Amino acid sequence: MIKLIHKNKQITSFQLIIFGFMAVILLGSLLLMLPVSSRSGEVTPFFQSLFTSTSAVCVTGLIVFDTATHWSLFGQFIIMLLIQIGGMGVVTVAASFALISGKKISLMQRSTMQEAISAPKVGGIVRLTGFIVKLTILIELIGALIMMPVFISDFGLKGIWMAIFHSVSAFCNAGFDLMGTKSPFSSLTGYSSQPVINITIMLLIIVGGIGFLTWEDIKENGIHIKKYRMQSKVILSVSVILITLPAIYFYFCEFANLPQGERILNSLFQAVTPRTAGFNTADLSKMSGAGQAVIIILMLIGGSPGSTAGGMKTTTIAVLFATAFSVFRRKESPHYFGRRIADDAIKSAVTILMMYVTLFLSGGLAISIIEGLPLSECLFETASAIGTVGLSLGLTPQLCVISQLILIILMFLGRVGGLTLIFAAISGLRKTNSKLPQEKITVG
Repeated sequence: MIKLIHKNKQITSFQLIIFGFMAVILLGSLLLMLPVSSRSGEVTPFFQSLFTSTSAVCVTGLIVFDTATHWSLFGQFIIMLLIQIGGMGVVTVAASFALISGKKISLMQRSTMQEAISAPKVGGIVRLTGFIVKLTILIELIGALIMMPVFISDFGLKGIWMAIFHSVSAFCNAGFDLMGTKSPFSSLTGYSSQPVINITIMLLIIVGGIGFLTWEDIKENGIHIKKYRMQSKVILSVSVILITLPAIYFYFCEFANLPQGERILNSLFQAVTPRTAGFNTADLSKMSGAGQAVIIILMLIGGSPGSTAGGMKTTTIAVLFATAFSVFRRKESPHYFGRRIADDAIKSAVTILMMYVTLFLSGGLAISIIEGLPLSECLFETASAIGTVGLSLGLTPQLCVISQLILIILMFLGRVGGLTLIFAAISGLRKTNSKLPQEKITVG
């Protein structure tokens, strides 16, 4: 990949990111088709392998086969590898191998790395990539070691693999699990009252979801929050709000009949996992319509820029709210923490919102029409796909090929990002400085 950038400078950073994800998804599909990848020793059909590979690379978690019962240890390892590549980013992984081998990174390659992790500038990008790799390995190792005693107690020596797999899946916000040996498609419902697994998985999801740039801020400035970038302050503030408010709702309205300890764990877990991890410790199909709607909103919002999570991103929502408040208060520009938000960020936020809502609704409507299923259930699945979450009401394995293809497209678009696709498509168009005459239009 690095050589490709060097030899063909006509390929833009955005195009390379898209092609990189496509290549890894296709390779993963072919590997999962191998007889050695399935427990039965038979070839898994290409489309089902493609769906699984796309879900893994796009760190979504929607599945057509139960991961624990259909895939062999080799197949599970391939899925975990795809999750790791997808979570860190294809370009980041490729650049890491280049750094390890001692190769020099060109300016064009650094620009691609910058776009891949949403870094604010090219300067220091190589150092930041090294920090990302080290942080990822360290946190996943710590998470696995904490969960290992619990899983070894339940599964014997197999618990070592279980701990490693779930730690990678949680940090990368993928939502794949190996609990199907107890009950297929059960996710972590069997551990709904287990504090070690609940708290560790939640922390891994949060750490992976707030973004590497935020962690760089934390590393450099410690507890001196005033020194953080505005973006880091916004991410941390919005993340706290998006965990606290839904948890309060779930506590009082959805899990009131559970014992106190389990009630708290379930409320917190269901508030954390929709952004955008895909694990669940409660039966989502038994939640009220309002509860499912809250989860849909959280799935669409997702995590933060430059993280392992998908969705519209916390900063997008923050910019939209700041813009709305500035209009209500008749202020000239939206701002946070004494810093004005750039006009380009506002335009991008509005574009991203429109793209996600359009894809979410059109995908849900299409599946509802094709399958003859209730729209609300179909919208839940499409929100999970476009937000790269993986939570499901159990519909995905039952859908026909066309409906599953719609989910594949949504997962891919949700992971690479709508703006990345637009910028890749229009990269050859020349920018013009001419403007059309302006005329007022009434809105609202």
